[in-house]
Amino acid sequence: MTTMRLPTERAVRAFNSVAIRLAGTRAMPVWAVVQHAGRRSGKTYTTPVAVIPAAGVFYVGLPWGRETDWVRNLRAAGGGTMRWKGTTYDVSDPTFVDKAEVLNVARLPQREILKRWSMSDFLRVRRVPNPR
Repeated sequence: MTTMRLPTERAVRAFNSVAIRLAGTRAMPVWAVVQHAGRRSGKTYTTPVAVIPAAGVFYVGLPWGRETDWVRNLRAAGGGTMRWKGTTYDVSDPTFVDKAEVLNVARLPQREILKRWSMSDFLRVRRVPNPR
């Protein structure tokens, strides 16, 4: 379980306003933008996330845990879309996985960072390129 302290809503909004502009572009390949529908409202939301790409999937670290709204929304809908390196993907089958699975597929620089990071929560989503 993740033991990091949750950020204030103000800090999250400030970070997201900058990150949304860069995430999902070729300039920032570590970040992607996940688009998800609200569980109750159906409203479309976008959230910047750090990703580890692997064959046919993305792994997303969950530093704030499994109960964040975007994770709950994506799981309730069974997926959404993700923009990474300028390409939009349909993502489905959001599944919680352990750190060992991510370490097995991460490239060397990412693997070394992950080994030192205390985060243990990850989400795996299947990806399919979307012509949008």
